Amino acid sequence: MGDFTQQVKSVYWPESRALIYLALPICGAQLAQAGMSVVDVMMTGRHDATSLAAVSVGSSLWMPLMLFMTGTLMGLTPITAHLLGGKRHTAIRPAVHQALWIALLLGIVAALLLWSAVMPIFDLMNVPPAVARQSSAYLSAVAFGMPGIALFQALRAFSDGMNHTRPALWISLVGLGVNIPANYLLIYGGDGLIGLFGNWVPGSLQRLPALGAFGCGIATALSMWTMALAMAYYTRIGSTYKSVAIWQTLTPPQWPGIRELVVVGVPIGVAIFVEVTLFTLIALFIASFGEVTVGAHQIALSFTSILFMLPLSLSMALTVRVGNTLGQQRLTLARQVAWNGIVISVIVAVINSIFLWFSAVPVIALYTSNSEIQALALSIIALAVIFQLSDSLQVNLAGALRGYKDTRIVMVITVLSYWVVGLGGGHWLGSRGVGGMVAPLGVHGYWIGLIAGLSTAALLLAWRLQRISIRG
Repeated sequence: MGDFTQQVKSVYWPESRALIYLALPICGAQLAQAGMSVVDVMMTGRHDATSLAAVSVGSSLWMPLMLFMTGTLMGLTPITAHLLGGKRHTAIRPAVHQALWIALLLGIVAALLLWSAVMPIFDLMNVPPAVARQSSAYLSAVAFGMPGIALFQALRAFSDGMNHTRPALWISLVGLGVNIPANYLLIYGGDGLIGLFGNWVPGSLQRLPALGAFGCGIATALSMWTMALAMAYYTRIGSTYKSVAIWQTLTPPQWPGIRELVVVGVPIGVAIFVEVTLFTLIALFIASFGEVTVGAHQIALSFTSILFMLPLSLSMALTVRVGNTLGQQRLTLARQVAWNGIVISVIVAVINSIFLWFSAVPVIALYTSNSEIQALALSIIALAVIFQLSDSLQVNLAGALRGYKDTRIVMVITVLSYWVVGLGGGHWLGSRGVGGMVAPLGVHGYWIGLIAGLSTAALLLAWRLQRISIRG
């Protein structure tokens, strides 16, 4: 008992504090970036219904692209963490530069796709012509920001790997601070400013046109480039980065560095893309069940997605801590760090479940006053309470494995668990039922499928972490 108490004092408690210290700023940054999407929807919704639909449809196209880029560039975090832990500071700069080259390439490709491929997609989706035109204009503006957000994510991954997660929080808040007034100015134009400030608005600003969804896209691109430039400036002047000096000289593209980032990062990007498409496809399947079901599903998903930010942030911090320890060649400690993080993720899941259960009724009432939607959303949240544990476990197990640079197996497990078990099982239960014994369960069947998929992922990832942490 004494040895265990000593181990808690010497390893687990200090490590828990370090993990939480890293995770909380990451959580704030995630919420700030999510806030930009909320602001876009709220402000275009107040302009007109077509603009709102255009931004909503457009976001469903550029967000998966951005998340794939973000996931791929997250591969830089464990690479940096390993090098930092091993005190190989001179190797960090070329690794960051290779990530920046990849970020620039990914951003340009994403921009080209948004400029050239959206109208054929809208035709396939049978999007109304007015919505398609405005959404295309919105995406053409957002496209200019894609290289910027890619560069920001690369620099953020570097900073996180250096155990410095707070800059991403402050710079994300700066991006949100640019997004709100830019949205107001560009979406509503001069009339909006007059409504807000009256005759105090100068004549030149009064004549500004209301650009609607297109203006929202310009504001989004401005925010993306503001965040990129701010992060570049901070990594140049910040004392934490002096030992690396990434802006001293620029390393040209080098295949070994690019290959390492691609091998580690692309599976992360694919795994995140698979997760996004899981929820997108479920939403499409549920659409046939009617407005009440769609509304209840979206409310439950929105609420649980906010709570998921903390487990997600813990997983990103856990990648850094495991990577740092492995870089120091302390394999036994790395194993302890990884499993300590998993224990904390269970505690967070329990707290989230309790909060979700007791706050469900008042929170649902904030979303809608429709009693049918409220009742259905509450029954869905009862299922969401159950999957908090498996969801928190699987994302943190994946985070620990990324610290080991073990990402390809994580990708395979994610694809099988999410698409085969989660989506396939959910569609089977929701639309077909179980033979002749159980009728189709509708939206509840899809959520049961989610629980099954996340639980399968958690079990397989735990098995993988157990094997790889023993091997080191």
